[in-house]
Amino acid sequence: MNRRRKAESAATPHPGGRLFSVSQPCPGVRLRDFLQLAQGGPRFSIEHESSGLALAGAGITAELVAWSDRFRSIERQGRSLFHDAVIDDGCGVGIEPRLFGGFAFQHDFVPDNTWTIWSPAWFVLPHYQFVQTADGAWLTLNVQIPRGEHRAGTLVDLRAALQVSCDALSASVAPGPVRQQARLRSLDFPMSRKHWDGIITAARQQINAGTLEKVVLSRVAEARLDANPDVGLALDRLRQTYPDCWRFLFEPRPGHAFFGATPELLAELGGTHLRSMAVAGSAPRGTSPASDEALAGRLLADPKERHEHALVVDALQHCLACQGIMDLADEPQVLKLANIQHLCTPLSCELHSDGLLLSLLDQLHPTPALGGVPREQGLKLISQLEPVPRGWYAAPVGCLDRHLGGTFVAAIRSAIAQERRLWLYAGVGVVAESEAQREWDESELKFRPMLSALGLPEPEHG
Repeated sequence: MNRRRKAESAATPHPGGRLFSVSQPCPGVRLRDFLQLAQGGPRFSIEHESSGLALAGAGITAELVAWSDRFRSIERQGRSLFHDAVIDDGCGVGIEPRLFGGFAFQHDFVPDNTWTIWSPAWFVLPHYQFVQTADGAWLTLNVQIPRGEHRAGTLVDLRAALQVSCDALSASVAPGPVRQQARLRSLDFPMSRKHWDGIITAARQQINAGTLEKVVLSRVAEARLDANPDVGLALDRLRQTYPDCWRFLFEPRPGHAFFGATPELLAELGGTHLRSMAVAGSAPRGTSPASDEALAGRLLADPKERHEHALVVDALQHCLACQGIMDLADEPQVLKLANIQHLCTPLSCELHSDGLLLSLLDQLHPTPALGGVPREQGLKLISQLEPVPRGWYAAPVGCLDRHLGGTFVAAIRSAIAQERRLWLYAGVGVVAESEAQREWDESELKFRPMLSALGLPEPEHG
């Protein structure tokens, strides 16, 4: 018996009842339509064009929350929820119920003014799930039924209810009025340049003393609006401008949304095949093709950027070396986004046996692209130097399937909305060769995707 079957056989029934999941095609509906129609309630999504990933959810059928031993706790709760589930996917490829959620950056996360309702780990099985594929769109209805209910009769009733919902959803899709973001009342960048210079200097002193090799430091922007932001509109803009990024949304309570467009895949597991990537080292885009290529060439040749990138690659290799056979490029590529370009090394790993994604995430997070080297010293320094807690920023966010495989990304280039207030995050990697001005400029580049998506003014360069 393999690891997955052992885990499933050990599962206990979920206290909410037995999960029933039915699916059917839902023609004429797009993911953006589904999210727009779900506005005002719990909403969730993750999408990436080139990977063919386009998932969304609305409403809540089950919630999984963990405050301690968070990765293993969510794993246990997930096994229990999917244990003996009745899943009628209508023969759709890849159409099955999924949990949407994520984790806080630090294991000792405590809710604060910004992350009031959040927990160290939080996953939701949506009441309605929408999947968009190359072949069309599918709608799924997830419910928990008391154990002992007649299976065949329950499925007949659920299919009939799903048909009504699908018809209503298709009929509701129509061009709406032109949408606009709420107006800005104030935009502040609380950390001064003097404070920034001080924390970069403090980090470099520890690096030069040999305490650590790298640490990722971040700063925030705080915006106040005259109404709640239109998160769906922001995602539409990110979809148009950053098609090569993973867009994500986790809005478990109306008006409390964490969302963004990240270039970094942390881990994607299907069966025994794992994909990940190292993303570290940055440069701006050029104003012409020639200048853009020149900047890319300098990025590839920059010792500081290559060193920062190599630390991430080495950490991923070290973590995954004992898990399976890896396929890793010898040299990094340049990942070009709308306003910034990064050094990127994709990797894949064929695991020796069926893996459990959450166990792997527990080992991977945070990579040196998000935390530091060594990890524990980096996390300690982040807590000491950053005046604003990260919450879920730079942490794993994504979805889990019924086999506890799935996709998780690093939640960077992101924002947290709490009613009419928004906090945006941007981080940079600090190594011995780092310069405060250069890192400040890079952080401004990283604020711009979310500022632009929300219709907010961008910081002046430098």
